Amino acid sequence: MTVLRRLIGEVLRARRMAKGLTLRDVSAAARVSLGYISEVERGQKEPSSELLAALCDALDVPMSQVLRDVSALMEIQEQSTIDASIALAPESDSVGVR
Repeated sequence: MTVLRRLIGEVLRARRMAKGLTLRDVSAAARVSLGYISEVERGQKEPSSELLAALCDALDVPMSQVLRDVSALMEIQEQSTIDASIALAPESDSVGVR
């Protein structure tokens, strides 16, 4: 599962749940199968731009906001990866190579 696909699903699910909507509610409003939306939310399917627009409309949230939320989560994850890499990197030798 790609990180982007997972994060899009997480943001969409969080938005849906914050509004107290069920998958069935969103499915009916977006005119997309419940199973497919579930797969998107679990990061198993990557939504097309058309599907993402339909889901955002059904959730009454601007697509730009969903993308900003995904971007913020991606930035946090990338920074965590960088921090972990720095922590695991061996300290540079203070003696230069001759």
